[in-house]
Amino acid sequence: GVRSLDCAMSSFNQNGDAKNADTSDDIDFSKLLEKPRPLNMERLRSLEERSLTELSTSPPHLRNGDNASASRLQDRADCVVSPSVGFNTPRSLAGFESHPMVGEAWDALRRSLVYFRGQPVGTIAAVDNSEEKLNYDQVFVRDFVPSALAFLMNGEPDIVKNFLLKTLRLQSWEKKIDRFQLGEGVMPASFKVFHDPVRNYETLIADFGESAIGRVAPVDSGFWWIILLRAYTKSTGDSSLADMPECQKGIRLILSLCLSEGFDTFPTLLCADGCCMIDRRMGVYGYPIEIQALFFMSLRCALLLLKHEGESKEMVEQIVKRLHALSYHMRSYFWLDLKQLNDIYRYKTEEYSHTAVNKFNVIPDSLPEWVFDFMPPQGGFFIGNVSPARMDFRWFALGNCIAILSSLATPEQSTAIMDLIEARWEELVGEMPLKVCYPAIESHEWKIVTGCDPKNTRWSYHNGGSWPVLLWVLTAACIKTGRPQIARRAIEVAEARLHKDNWPEYYDGTVGRYVGKQARKCQTWSIAGYLVAKMMLEDPSHVGMVALEEDKQMKPVMRRSNSWTC
Repeated sequence: GVRSLDCAMSSFNQNGDAKNADTSDDIDFSKLLEKPRPLNMERLRSLEERSLTELSTSPPHLRNGDNASASRLQDRADCVVSPSVGFNTPRSLAGFESHPMVGEAWDALRRSLVYFRGQPVGTIAAVDNSEEKLNYDQVFVRDFVPSALAFLMNGEPDIVKNFLLKTLRLQSWEKKIDRFQLGEGVMPASFKVFHDPVRNYETLIADFGESAIGRVAPVDSGFWWIILLRAYTKSTGDSSLADMPECQKGIRLILSLCLSEGFDTFPTLLCADGCCMIDRRMGVYGYPIEIQALFFMSLRCALLLLKHEGESKEMVEQIVKRLHALSYHMRSYFWLDLKQLNDIYRYKTEEYSHTAVNKFNVIPDSLPEWVFDFMPPQGGFFIGNVSPARMDFRWFALGNCIAILSSLATPEQSTAIMDLIEARWEELVGEMPLKVCYPAIESHEWKIVTGCDPKNTRWSYHNGGSWPVLLWVLTAACIKTGRPQIARRAIEVAEARLHKDNWPEYYDGTVGRYVGKQARKCQTWSIAGYLVAKMMLEDPSHVGMVALEEDKQMKPVMRRSNSWTC
């Protein structure tokens, strides 16, 4: 059977006070090993009528009863064939109006498919023939995730299975940069199909960081691979892929890189700049929130995927211990709300011994002025980085949304993150969702932090740029916290321009008004991110592929959010 948790979709009281959340309680992650009680969902009931805790994430073809059969037949009837591509493109589900962009988006997504020896194995980063390709003609692991989710939600799992197996095969390759050999578990950042016209033979060429700008290995690729494997298993109900010895070994190799003992005094992962979505120098070296949230989520997914005996038994025990330590550390030291901000403002320095309050010796004068005005009375977020004598107070969208989806954030903290997004809508969403980070760094600080990077100028690219791909993680987080109206509003903002601008990679400006100065058009993950967001709103049970719930025994009873009504 599938070792999986019910989709975490509980609604919370909108007025919940996150600063009162108790982050010191020990959580028994070993309870997560227990198989949850299966739940069923009637698809025809409206979203507003149902508590999200009732939503099942079982795929349509695995549901029981006549209603499931009728629903399946209706799904097949509600497909149209695109004349240009010859694949089925889904119409909206019952009760939802399909936007004209949806069909165009599916056509564009189909055009990005990459084939290896006759089988689809991924999607290229962008189909933009007006610009130099660079590496945009490759299949990136992180970029393919929203594409994979779109195909899974559309009942096309074979593409995802092919991708997972091909990247797993690439993991076993010898990886060298100059004379240094990378760890066995490192997953590629990307790969491309090379066709030899003389031999009429196709081979795969992988990049593990040796060709990347800055020569940084992708720390996030392995985490995304584990998360996607769990999404595939959850969506299809088929655990045979994850149970393969090769996949079990692949998971262990990835996590052995992270769980090995060393000089670390924190449970977080120490990383170089540019090792994740923010793949250029942006001051995220140290312990970036994006990596910590993905690490936490991949640990939890691995706990569901790994067999708990034999070769994996010891690693499962390591995972449970690390989850305890990591959740405590992140919830205690990375979390910022009004009360915590005031506490840091009043910190004493140079404290010694285990009784120190200012454990990282952060100097209060280092607090940036903008954060005092940015922090709303109700709201909070996980800051960008925490390390000795350094706190990066910037908001990073992906890390905070993944924290919600993985339940790294407590229910109160999840609610507070949503409150922050609503309170700072103009800054974080503006005219195109969603700011990858906020605020931008500029002037002298930009010179020092980025090394005068001409691509990461203020309010551009990773330095405060707006990335449409983030719609899918925002939508999933909104549904999980019982706030779908936030996602609906953000999608409507994107629909006003995204297709008209030909699906740019990112937007520039303080409110995302301008197409990015170096943004590729027809960017695949911008297309896929929009499709996934739309499909999750139409059928919230899809969120179960990418959402994990805390053990019900450790979760307080909460009332439905007052802002639930769409």
